[in-house]
Parts: sequence; structure tokens; C-alpha cells
Amino acid sequence: MVVTIALESDDAKAAAEGAADGGELLLVPRTPDGLARVGVLARVESTGELPGDTRAIVVRATRRARVGAGVVGPRPGLWVTAEPVPDAPPSEEALRLGAELRATLRVLAERIGGRAITAALAGVDVGDPGALADLFGWWPDLPEGRKVELLEAVDVEHRVGLVIGWAKEVLAERELVEKISDDVREGIDSQQREMLLRRQMEAIRAELGDDADGSAAADDYRERIDALEAAGGPEPVVAALRKELGRLERQPEQSMERGWIEGWIDTVLGLPWTERTDDVLDVARAREVLDADHTGLDEVKDRIVELLAVRKLRAERDIDDPGTARRRPGAILALVGPPGVGKTSLGESVARALGRSFVRVALGGIRDESEIRGHRRTYVGAQPGRLVKAMTEAGSMNPVILLDEVDKVGADWRGDPSAALLEVLDPAQNHTFRDHYLEVDLDLSDVLFIATANVLDTIPGPLLDRLELITLDGYTEAEKVEIARDHLLPRQRAAHALREGEVVVTDEALAALVSGYTREAGVR
Repeated sequence: MVVTIALESDDAKAAAEGAADGGELLLVPRTPDGLARVGVLARVESTGELPGDTRAIVVRATRRARVGAGVVGPRPGLWVTAEPVPDAPPSEEALRLGAELRATLRVLAERIGGRAITAALAGVDVGDPGALADLFGWWPDLPEGRKVELLEAVDVEHRVGLVIGWAKEVLAERELVEKISDDVREGIDSQQREMLLRRQMEAIRAELGDDADGSAAADDYRERIDALEAAGGPEPVVAALRKELGRLERQPEQSMERGWIEGWIDTVLGLPWTERTDDVLDVARAREVLDADHTGLDEVKDRIVELLAVRKLRAERDIDDPGTARRRPGAILALVGPPGVGKTSLGESVARALGRSFVRVALGGIRDESEIRGHRRTYVGAQPGRLVKAMTEAGSMNPVILLDEVDKVGADWRGDPSAALLEVLDPAQNHTFRDHYLEVDLDLSDVLFIATANVLDTIPGPLLDRLELITLDGYTEAEKVEIARDHLLPRQRAAHALREGEVVVTDEALAALVSGYTREAGVR
């Protein structure tokens, strides 16, 4: 084997001069750790210059040699001892492997149209499998590390086995590229050429059967999905997330659909599927919280405390086991009264008494059913409904959700939101509430819903049947004075950065304000 070597370093020039008088060069490739353990002995055939006045030599490689210890030579340069390693006579196994390698290389030559490979094969003796394996070292795409490994493979059987494996890898890669090209070409016409890269990517991943694209976003989503599954998240939800993650990984980086899929995954993962707060079922404490937050309204407080007492009794007697809790009958409280009587703040007090998170959902003026059920994902700018957003904001699966102003829900050509509320407020159905955007079941059976309304006339009959009405008629003048003294006045002092003794308002002054300037039922 004859090659031309450029002499670019002083050591190379000194070595060439040392071998010019009939000596031999030891050609050793560099590795990340230094030099290879085996090199090639070569003789200098001629010297000359390359374009650019670079000196070069033409050498003929003869045989392998192990690199020995450094010695002092007669000339400058790097001198070492070399132990020639001639190929042993081939065994029967080596000859069999050589025949297999020759057949593999012929198939590879036919695949790539390599006439040079065919000619080189014809020039190698059938009885010399080691030389046939060395021929593969000229493969242009063979990595440098494998070339060094081939050089250091002094055992012929081992060397031929290595090359057979590498040649089959190249052949399999070539077949895969051709199949991908064929698959892509079938789906492309003059109007679809710009989709070539995307189709090639899809075909590659389909052939590999690999769902991972190595992107940081996909890895992060995968970790979060695994964490949800490990925490006991619903199996249908985990399965839907994994399916959408697979779609995401097949999308090009600039695809518009990629953003839609990421938004859906973020929404689903943002829901508190496995989070629940422990109820504080202390009836006495609940009454203390209600009394501290509100003056009067004894009948309303009594009904709320009764409701909590029933929940406590069911929990103590293990009635709410996992098999029945999802379909247990439960009252949906509806606080009805004029503005300012404390309907919203009562809902907050109930949440505080139970130790649950509280979320208010404003329904006034809603006329689109998708505000409750969400938009279908096929729509541009689709979003989940307000209940899904409320559950995300609450951070638990058993919050107190206040449906504020259900009497002001309208209906038009976009649908009837009150009809969607029927499923939400039905204990027999809301354990499988399905938002159009999520497309997976969301369990609302542990949510304590409290509705508020000013009047009952505008609430549809079917929705009204699902509500337990608690009427807040308003406050007496004495109760208004007490509310002003204990709640409103301290709030105003704090808003204006005043201390308690700096502004004094007597009960008589408050009574005059109430009797002379307030006529509404509330205290706004």
C-alpha cells in the first residue's frame, strides 16, 4: 500500500531524513491519550514537494509493528524500537469470516455503485482475509477511532470480525436511507416540496421507533409525567399525556401545532390531580370562624354548621369510602340576597373553616357555553373553561368554589352556560366532568360548590332544582351599627394608616349614619 505524506513538522522531516538511507519509518496515529500501541512500518519510495512548497514523501507500508521504548538514534527525531507483527497463517474460521466479509463488501459496492471497491476486492487474495479487512480502513466515513482499533487488531479473526460488523452497519444505514427516501418521495409533489425535511424526520423516527428527541422541553415534560404517574395520577390522564408528548416530539421546531400541544400539556400537568387538603371538621371552630367574620345571619350560620356536621359524621363512620365518595349525595348551597349582605365573604369563611383553598368564579354576563366547558382544541386560540382554570388556581382537588351571580348567566346562539352548569352541580355526574379542551375526565366530586344570586327569577328551573337555597334578607339597624364598628371602621382606619385612638366614631354617630343615609339591605 503506497501513500503520500506531507512533512509539516520538524519531527516528521527528521524522521524522513533518517529513513532516506534505506531505513524504515514507523507510522503511528495519534489518539486522545497520546499514540496508538501499534503502527505501520514503511519504506520511503521517493521525496518531492506539494503545492505551496510543502515537502512530502511517498512511502510503501509493509507490515504492522508494536511501538516499543524510545531510544537514542543517529540523527535528530523520535526513535523507538519496533516489534514487527506479521499476520499468522489464516485459520479455517478466519477464511470463513473472510468469505463473509468479501460477500458483504460486494453487496455494499452494489448499493453505492462503488467500482473502486469492486476493483480493490479483485486485487486481494482470497486466502488473505487480514489484507481484505485492512482494505476497509480506506472507507471515507470510518471514524478515526475505528481506524486505530483496526490497526491495533493484530489477530486476524478479531480484525475480520470487527470489519464485518462495521460493514453491516454501513449497509443497514444505507438501506434505511434508501427506504426513508422512498417513503418520502411517494408523498411529495410539486406543491409539497417544502415539507421534505419534516417527512424525512417523521420517517426516520418511525423506523427507529424512538419517541425521544433529546430536547430539553420534551425531557422536562417526560419527567413531570413520570412524577404524576408515580404519585398515583389517573391512568387515562397519564396515557393521554404520553400520547401528546409523542406527537410533540414528531413536530418540527417551527410548527404552529407544536405550540398548541405544549399549551395543552402545560394545562393538564398544571392541574392538581393528586393534591388534596385535609378537611378541618371541627364544628365548634367553624362556628367561631363564621361568628368572627360575620355579624348576625344566625339562620345562615346554623345551616352551614349543620352541613359541616353531616360531613364530619360521614367521615367518622367511614361512609365516604373511595367507592361511594364519588357519587355521594351532597347539597349545593345557594346564598340568595341583595348586594352587600355578605354572600361572597360567607363562601370565604366556609373555606377557612374547612381548611380548604377558595376560588371565586364570576359568572355574571356569561353567554358562551365554552366559558364553562372550554373550547375544542381544533379552534385557534382554544382555552379551557373557567372551572379548569379555577381548579388550577386552587391547587387541590377539593377546594371551595364560589359560583358568583348564577342568576346573571345568559344564553344566545353560542349556547346556554346554565345547561353546562347542570353537569357541574350534579353529584351523580360531576365525577366525570369533561372539558372540551382537556378531553379527559376531571373529578369534581370533592369540590364544595357555593352559588350566589341576587334574585331567583332568572335562574332556570333545572338548575334551581340542584340548589339548596339559603336566603340572606339583610341586616337590622343594630346589626349594621355593629358591623360598622367591628369591621368597616377598622378597615377604613387601616386603609388610611390611622391608629385606633386617632379617629373615634361613637355608636350614636354610626346609628345616625345608618338611619339617615342607608336604605339598602347590605352594608356597602
